[in-house]
Amino acid sequence: MDLRIFFQHVANALSLGSLYALIAIGYSMVYGILRLINFAHGDIFMLGAYLAFYLVSSSLMPWWVAFIVAIALTCAFGIGLERVAYRPLRNSPKISIMISAIGASFLIENLAIVLFDARPKAFKVPDLFSSIVKFGKVQIVSVSFYIPVITFIVLGILLFIVNRTKTGMAMRAVSTDQDAAKLMAIDVNRTVSITFGIGSALAALGGIMWSLKYPQLLPLMGIMPGLKCFIAAVIGGIGSIGGAVLGGFLLGIIEIMTVAFLPDLTGYRDAFAFILLIIVLLVKPTGLLGKNQGEKV
Repeated sequence: MDLRIFFQHVANALSLGSLYALIAIGYSMVYGILRLINFAHGDIFMLGAYLAFYLVSSSLMPWWVAFIVAIALTCAFGIGLERVAYRPLRNSPKISIMISAIGASFLIENLAIVLFDARPKAFKVPDLFSSIVKFGKVQIVSVSFYIPVITFIVLGILLFIVNRTKTGMAMRAVSTDQDAAKLMAIDVNRTVSITFGIGSALAALGGIMWSLKYPQLLPLMGIMPGLKCFIAAVIGGIGSIGGAVLGGFLLGIIEIMTVAFLPDLTGYRDAFAFILLIIVLLVKPTGLLGKNQGEKV
C-alpha cells in the first residue's frame, strides 16, 4: 500500500474512532448510573445534527454559535426525555424501562421523518473543517484532525467533572448505591438528570461532528452509529468512561484498517463491529476494562 494512502487511512481511523468514543461515553454514563441502556441515544445524536443544520441554514447566527445552541437544546431534550419516559419507571422491573427506551427511540425516529422529511439533506460544512491539510504528498481533510482534538478536550473536561467536582462525586455515589446516596442527602433525581443531560450533549456533539465528516442528514442516520457506539461501550466495558473511549477507538481503527487492507470486504464493513463484539464477549464478558457487577434487584 502507498504510504500516502496509509496515512490517510490512519487519519480516518482516528477520527472515526473518536466519534465512536464520544458517543459511546453517553451510553456508559447512563448505564453506570441507572443500569439502563438508553436505546434512544442514537436518535438524540440525529436530533443534534438536524438542529445544527437548521440553525446554520437560518443564517441568524455564526456556525459556531449555532452548534452550541444545538447542543444545549439537545441537552435539554435529553433531560426532558429522562423525566417523561424513564423516571416514572425507575422503580419498575428493568424490562419495563427497557421497553420505554425502545418506544422512545421509535417515537423520535418517526417524528423526525414527519418533521424533517425523509429526503436526505446536505449539511453545510464550514470552511474551517473542509480545508485540505497537506503533509508532503499526503492530503487530509482538516475535519479529520479536529475531531480527535475536540474529543480529547471534551474527555478531559468530563473526567475533571466526574473526578474533581461535587456533581461528579454525586454521580459516583449514585452509581454505587442509590439508597445510600439518598441517605447522604444526595438529590438522586437531579444527579440522574445531569447525567442524561451530559450524555445527550455528547451525542449532539458527536452528531454534529459526524455530519461535518459525512455531510448527509437522514431521520434514521442515528441507528447504525448508535448500535456501533453501544457495541464500543460494551467492548470497552459498559459503565466505564475509559472503556467507552478504548472501545470506540478500537472499533474505528479495526473497521477502517480492515477495509483498507482487505478492500474486497468493504461491503461487510458494518459486520466487523458485531464480529468484534462476539469475540470480546467470548473472551472477556465484562469488556476490556469492565468489572464484575452484581445485578441490582
